[in-house]
Amino acid sequence: MQGSKKLVNTILGCADDSLAGIVACNPHLQILQGHRVALRADLENLQGKVALISGGGSGHEPAHAGYIGKGMLSGVVAGPVFTSPAVGSILAAIRAMKEAGAVGTLLIVKNYTGDRLNFGLALEQARAEGADVDMVVVGDDSAFTKQKKAGRRGLCGTVLIHKVAGALAEAGVSLNEIVRKVTAVKGQMGTLGVSLSPCSVPGSRPTFQLADDELELGLGIHGEAGVRRMKMTSADQIVKIMLNHMTSRSSDSQLQLKSGAPVVLVVNNLGGLSYLELGVVAGSAVRYLEKKGVHIARAFVGSFMTALEMAGVSLTLLQVDDEILSLLDSDTTAVAWSQPAKMSISGQKRERIAPKEKLEEEESFPPPVPPSPYVRQVLEKVCDRLLSLQEELNDLDRAAGDGDCGSTHARAARAIQEWMEARPLPAHPSKLLSSLAKLLLEKMGGSSGALYGLFLTAAAQPLRLGDDLSFWSLAMDAGIKAMMTYGGAAPGDRTMLDSLCAAAAELRNLKKPKANAMQVLAKAVQEAEAAAESTKNMEAAAGRASYISSARLDQPDPGAVAAAAILRAVLEGLQTFEFCYSQPEEQLFNDARDACCHNQGEDGRSKEDMNGLIEGSEPDRGPRQQERRKPH
Repeated sequence: MQGSKKLVNTILGCADDSLAGIVACNPHLQILQGHRVALRADLENLQGKVALISGGGSGHEPAHAGYIGKGMLSGVVAGPVFTSPAVGSILAAIRAMKEAGAVGTLLIVKNYTGDRLNFGLALEQARAEGADVDMVVVGDDSAFTKQKKAGRRGLCGTVLIHKVAGALAEAGVSLNEIVRKVTAVKGQMGTLGVSLSPCSVPGSRPTFQLADDELELGLGIHGEAGVRRMKMTSADQIVKIMLNHMTSRSSDSQLQLKSGAPVVLVVNNLGGLSYLELGVVAGSAVRYLEKKGVHIARAFVGSFMTALEMAGVSLTLLQVDDEILSLLDSDTTAVAWSQPAKMSISGQKRERIAPKEKLEEEESFPPPVPPSPYVRQVLEKVCDRLLSLQEELNDLDRAAGDGDCGSTHARAARAIQEWMEARPLPAHPSKLLSSLAKLLLEKMGGSSGALYGLFLTAAAQPLRLGDDLSFWSLAMDAGIKAMMTYGGAAPGDRTMLDSLCAAAAELRNLKKPKANAMQVLAKAVQEAEAAAESTKNMEAAAGRASYISSARLDQPDPGAVAAAAILRAVLEGLQTFEFCYSQPEEQLFNDARDACCHNQGEDGRSKEDMNGLIEGSEPDRGPRQQERRKPH
């Protein structure tokens, strides 16, 4: 039978290899020769104290070996994947504790039949040899509303018992007293899991099947099916369902939360959930519990007890008092134990500092005037074009990136649309580009947001001194120069620069006297589109695509295609107006320009000061045409 792929040497030896690898990387651990048992390396420090042994089937890593250390477990016994460990190995571990001088040994066992039987048999044999041994069985599962004869399954809450018992043992508490205290603690605890996908034991097929739009509620940590199959919904709703199920008064396994009483929250990754999702779930749990008046004293978030690669999460709640909280806060050398801040979660301000917004220097711009209608028309065209290209750009990006180029540009388009609906557009071209730069840096994200932000920020600078045709050409050159300086790419590297540079070369014709602006722009768009198409024959030298074999890059670069599409949308936005001016790019913002002096920029500098602004560029100062064409 073909199983899911696993990175193992052999199926039969994977549990031994995994435990050996954990020990090899942790100098505080050692293997008990001849057994699948890991022990503290400093067993001599157990003299006069109670030793703690736990364990169970492999596949729940970092449980159980990750919790060996001072202040937690003294040793663990591992079985094959999802299979109880051998009685002989458990007995060997107990003997090792006695030989080290421990005054007693406590076995911490999850409530599964095989574990109870094997650990119980080893306990009886050890007692027959004169060892002082006891056992605590942990059952924290809150899935079943009607009590099963076998009792509640042992889940992630077992790790909290490891920590509480370990702190007590390190403090020199007697075996009987540790048993008494942890028995009380485990009665104040509940856990519930939810899964988006099954797991698979090495060499076997997945333990169960889930449709793409389904999730499983209340499953165990061995891939057992849960108590309820549900349709996928939001993280907030899933967390609400989980916590309501755990605390339902109609459930035999109800966790009775007292209003205002402190609890410890554990958000446990069942193995295959991304840390991004884990953070979302943790936030949902904190918000929902606090809304219900529950005081969260501590929150542990991470992978504590997994089920191989299962994509799922479990929530554990433990009601605590000051004593239990201090035991959980106590130090341990166990490498897998999370060390959160030793302070309450609830009651803390989570947004402590409000960022200071820099005041706009309005005096550096001309007095406000209504913006040209061309501006809104052009931006609407750009947004519509980027939204329509979302899937095409994503498909192009999957060959060399993470497949989100279209989504990123669509996010920018939606941000611009919302921006235009919320406030009047800046009238002056320099301020318009600066505002767009800030918007894209905040809302677009990724390297694309940074590159467009760079381009627009730099392009805005020449337009502070003037906005006739020559200055728009300078703006294009300034934006490209900034992208090349900080982005590290150049024309020919298979990036958006290929499209932009091709257009910029044609736009320099705007500096010629009596240039036909619409013809120049149309030619620039054609050159940009041709350059974008040519990128499919280029070897990438910058960006994510540079890490991909050129043999796999047989489509145009998505960034170059997007840049050309933006320029095409700008052209079409200008062409849709009933009236065209002889210099339409200049007319875009002429209402703003007319409010200021023709021969000086708004910052008081003369146009001649532009000589050093863009290295190697000189604006043309030919006569400006004010004559309007006839309607067409």
